[in-house]
Amino acid sequence: MPIVQAFRIRAAALAALITVVAVCAGDAVARSFPFGPRTRSVNDLGNQFVPFHAHLWDLLHGRADGGALLNWQSGYGTSFLADIGTYVSSPFALLVGVFPRDEIDLAVYVITVLKMAVAAAAMTVLLLALREGGSRWWVAGVLGASYALCGWAVAEAIYNPMWMDGLIAFPLLCLVGEWARTGRHRVLGPVLVALAWVANFYTAYMATLGAALVLVLRLLAEEGSAAGARVRALRRAACATLLGIGLAAPVLAVVFLGSTHAYPGWAREFTPSGWADVFARLLPATYSFFTPAVFVGTGALLLACTLVFNRAAPRRERRAWTLLAGAVAVSMQWGPTHLVWHVFATPNGSPYRQTFVLAGILVIAGWVSVSYGWPGRRALLGGGGVLVLAALGAVTSEHLTAWTYPLFVGGLLAAGGAVLLAARADLRGRRILGVAAAVLLVGATVGQAAATTAYSDRQRLGRLDDYAPWGERQRLQARAVEGANEWPAFRTETGREQSTGNDPLVVGGQGASYYSSHTPDVLTRTLAALGGGWMSGGRAVQSLDNPVTDAVFSVGARVHMPRDPHRGRARPDDRAVTVTRAPAPPLVTVRPPGRPPRFGASPFRNQEALLGASVYTLPPTRQTSGTLRAACPAGNEVFLWAPDFLGTARLGTARLGTGPESDLRGGQPARRAAMQPLGKAPADGRVEIALKAPAKDPAATVADLPAGSVGCLDRERLNSAVAALTASGASSVRVSDSGVRAELPPGTRGTAVFAMPRIAGWSCSVNGSATRPADSYLGLVAAPLDGRATSLVCDFSPPGLRIGGYAGGFSLLVLVVVGAFPRVLARIRSRRRNNDDTHSSSEDHRPFARTT
Repeated sequence: MPIVQAFRIRAAALAALITVVAVCAGDAVARSFPFGPRTRSVNDLGNQFVPFHAHLWDLLHGRADGGALLNWQSGYGTSFLADIGTYVSSPFALLVGVFPRDEIDLAVYVITVLKMAVAAAAMTVLLLALREGGSRWWVAGVLGASYALCGWAVAEAIYNPMWMDGLIAFPLLCLVGEWARTGRHRVLGPVLVALAWVANFYTAYMATLGAALVLVLRLLAEEGSAAGARVRALRRAACATLLGIGLAAPVLAVVFLGSTHAYPGWAREFTPSGWADVFARLLPATYSFFTPAVFVGTGALLLACTLVFNRAAPRRERRAWTLLAGAVAVSMQWGPTHLVWHVFATPNGSPYRQTFVLAGILVIAGWVSVSYGWPGRRALLGGGGVLVLAALGAVTSEHLTAWTYPLFVGGLLAAGGAVLLAARADLRGRRILGVAAAVLLVGATVGQAAATTAYSDRQRLGRLDDYAPWGERQRLQARAVEGANEWPAFRTETGREQSTGNDPLVVGGQGASYYSSHTPDVLTRTLAALGGGWMSGGRAVQSLDNPVTDAVFSVGARVHMPRDPHRGRARPDDRAVTVTRAPAPPLVTVRPPGRPPRFGASPFRNQEALLGASVYTLPPTRQTSGTLRAACPAGNEVFLWAPDFLGTARLGTARLGTGPESDLRGGQPARRAAMQPLGKAPADGRVEIALKAPAKDPAATVADLPAGSVGCLDRERLNSAVAALTASGASSVRVSDSGVRAELPPGTRGTAVFAMPRIAGWSCSVNGSATRPADSYLGLVAAPLDGRATSLVCDFSPPGLRIGGYAGGFSLLVLVVVGAFPRVLARIRSRRRNNDDTHSSSEDHRPFARTT
């Protein structure tokens, strides 16, 4: 193996080691999982990413209800390929399968740290590909680790593990640009682009923009390069990028169209951060969700700042990299370029998701400086002065902590000392000085990164929702679900008292709960019309504890859990885990011929319309001093619909309650409270509901509730309706990973209604006839029956799968041609040369050849 290649491996290994040590040390200091009792599952990590990895584990082990196309466990049946492409399409996600199912949180943590280590190694390889740097290979390793340990990674992306694929993608795509510049690896380049875009298209888009800027800078800074050569390099890079995206099209097309059919969620306006806060995020031990976390370690920043002063580097490169870093920083603060970075839509969360690109550019600038020679005293003073000015510019920021400046000063002194010692070691050939320099620089990098990681761990727990890792609660819930599960005879609901927004993916069953960027618009609106609740602006729909909707969606068993004690707002709850059962119609039922009904304003009437029977009494209500009064038939079950109310409700007066308190978490558009069961009406029919708002907002108790907010359910009428639907419904139902097959009684007329939302992609065939798009019956999949149907098959194909497959196949064909054509051409030329040589040789050896 060439010595340069050995240095690259050593440098990459050093970068990975530094990264793993720093992250684990920071988590251990914060006593965060798996090194302590504090959970790390905050925000979407516990609510989305861990559950989706759990479902991937089930898919890999053949234990999931559904497959890659269709997820039967969430949202009463949803598309899953778009979720795969968004959350678990990274090659690293497959490693979850080697862990035990009950160690899913540990699996996600290991995968996340591994991604950071690979990002560090990839950046190190890129740095040494840009310039070898001689004996300073170990600095490339430290800088690669500094990139992977940037503030964006340890503060934001660490609980969004899919973003870590973008951290890897940026240096890899820059390598593809280098190969395009030099005309190498025409097959491997598109393959890397495809892997980056499949792993996480969102951050891959940002990484592609950043890599394009780096390539343009490299071409412009290259002395002696002709304009034609630069154009050809850009053309090769564009072709490699387009071909790679084409290879990823089967996933990308499904993800894109899945987003177009999703519930719209929130819309935000971009507001740039103050520059004092921007400067503060350059420093260690700071945290903020709405500012750019540019911290890459004081050592890397110092080297980057020395570039413009380092006369050993060419003037053109010094100016180019400095201007690029400044331009990218400014583009993050300007509205139009902010939109360009974020695919022309301001995200609901952090508005600086492209920060890892700036971190990478700063690290590259630092390497360019040191690769030409150790910065001298003049360059160190100039670079240090720039850093000090930036630190002073952050004095007014509220994000500074007591540790920020001490860590900054210590890191600055250590980095400066390391550069001086390394320069003297090279000059005098004293190895011990080089070792001391490496120890100083590595120690400063690890110390600052570990401190920033620990501080971020603690801050996230105080500012964001958090979720407990897999434990006794999940074991009990999963055991209850497994004991009741008889899918597809009926569904088993995981329960209203959920631990995460994706409980069915974690503990099994086939429930309504579902939280994804691809939550279908039709699912959210249908459940809302029936009285359902949501979180996250409609993207996290919740289970609806209601016997009417259970009948409509063929829920025959429902798990009841106590409130999650891990959630800070949860009151003590000593209820046991129980399962209630009720007769449920089959997954396919039949409604009589005629025009289908429409939803109105009342969720009670909407439930009746979908059920096909009248089961509620809606009494007039009046509200006085926190008590809602109504009159219901004796023994009826009382339900409260108060979608905007935040607080608790219970059957009984505010002074004397007779039923358990139910939580309602309203506040649209972010939250919508689900319809709540409160108990049975007393013998005299006088219903009083005590409403209690949080102490910080007592005025909410007298807020106006919607008209018809109380419904009185007659269980006998409901049982009769269920029996009728069962008698006229399918005689047998079979489900697969991509569809449903039902057998119907002969002579059935009307509309077959499937207990699943009519999301885009469903098509049906009656008695083997031509397939046609499925109809919609109040938001559910439906198909017309003419009295001759005895079998009905509905299949699901995600929108975009076919066109994405065509694009991917064509791109693969082009890639094969691109890879094979040069070899075929070389063989043809070689044969021609051999033939010419043979012909020439035979001519020379003929008798009297010269004389004749």
